[in-house]
Amino acid sequence: MNPSDIPFLSATELGAAIGRSDITPLEAVDAYLSRISEVGLKLNAYITVCADEAREDARKAGEEIARGKPRGPLHGVPVGVKDQIYVKGIRNSDGSKFLEEFVPDYDATVVANLRRAGTIILGKLNMSEFAMGDPISSYFGAARNPWDLERNPGTSSTGSGAATAGFLCAASLGEDTGGSIRGPAANCGLVGLRPTWGRVSRYGVDGACWSVDTIGPISRTVTDCAATIGAIAGHDPNDPYTGRVPVPDYISALTGDIRGLKVGLVTELMDTASGLDPQTRDAVAAAAQVLAELGAEVKVVSLPMAQQTGPIVRTITHTERVSLRPEWVRERPEDYHFNTRIAFMTGNLIPGQVYYKAQKLRAIVRQQVLDALREVDVLIQPTSSGPAGKLDFTTGVASKEAAAQALVEGSYRGPYSLSGAPALSIPCGYTDPGDGGLPLALQIAGRPYEEATVLNVAYAYEQATPWHDRKPPI
Repeated sequence: MNPSDIPFLSATELGAAIGRSDITPLEAVDAYLSRISEVGLKLNAYITVCADEAREDARKAGEEIARGKPRGPLHGVPVGVKDQIYVKGIRNSDGSKFLEEFVPDYDATVVANLRRAGTIILGKLNMSEFAMGDPISSYFGAARNPWDLERNPGTSSTGSGAATAGFLCAASLGEDTGGSIRGPAANCGLVGLRPTWGRVSRYGVDGACWSVDTIGPISRTVTDCAATIGAIAGHDPNDPYTGRVPVPDYISALTGDIRGLKVGLVTELMDTASGLDPQTRDAVAAAAQVLAELGAEVKVVSLPMAQQTGPIVRTITHTERVSLRPEWVRERPEDYHFNTRIAFMTGNLIPGQVYYKAQKLRAIVRQQVLDALREVDVLIQPTSSGPAGKLDFTTGVASKEAAAQALVEGSYRGPYSLSGAPALSIPCGYTDPGDGGLPLALQIAGRPYEEATVLNVAYAYEQATPWHDRKPPI
């Protein structure tokens, strides 16, 4: 194989080629490093590229495979991780000046699990400063969307979306609080899974909001997503919030058979009058029809508070985020990006009774989601209100209307952030060529700890549609 073609293989295709000795792990790493050298500056997806470390790990992986000791479908595959996930001996900045020199002395559990699966850590990926969700706030500059360099790659896992879609790593890890896995996946035409809260350890991850944060994969295919979540999931004694629930073989669960499965289309999030882009609505409605043609029973269901979940999530996450290091806001406000500073100062001003009310509303939303999932096996809806918007480098709050729209946008992903249920974003079409040919996304959510069902529905849809075959122009 031509080395320049290697980065365009899916993660599991690459893993299979490595397992057959068609490609060595070192050749895979070098191919990605060459690709990063070629287009990396355009996307600004990496904060740190671990070239020497990756090559050394690749040599070890190659030796293991040559001795007939394969570790699984991702053995020897180069991946990237968001720069709030600790990698021993490598800078972990959180996209901020505050931590530009911080180097952890241990691996996060998810990184240790990736290493156990034989993956190669290629580098640390760009992100919104302290995962606040502003696409321009990284101290290292904004990451760019491979579909259009002037577009938002999705927040706050900006680099995870950009690098995976731009073929700068085979797969990546992001962190999803209000939608920071699903949003980048939607904007960049990828598959992104927010697992059940408690399915994946957060030990060794700089938190944004402890009661909502979840680590998960951003991948180019559903099979890649299944392989990656299978590698990182499971109980961790270092994280007491991880569940003692067996981790299934997610890849084996990808049968594509969804006959008789009950699918609920969330009516509140299909209303163009509340800001949903018509092309997105049509694409999601068409996806529902595809699922029906595959044998699923599709019906309309209601989440009465769905459209209010954006403000609820924002109240909880802003309050919890600023509580982590409040002295920095008081003593070094000028060291934050201006937009992060505004967000943190706003979080400081949220009254305790408002936070308490948001938590009570959260319990109501969670019950509504769980009640709906007693009627159906999965819920479907748009991941976002529309395709990726233009990057706006204007600092500050443009208007009350703009701030309100950001809360509306958060409501597309809010029900599952608040309920802790697993939710996945997958491409379901593209805008018209005159509108840029940008990815549109379907969101599929399921019952807690039933990621396998969510993944299989996504797989059935992926295999029945052509959307995953498109590549960005970069």
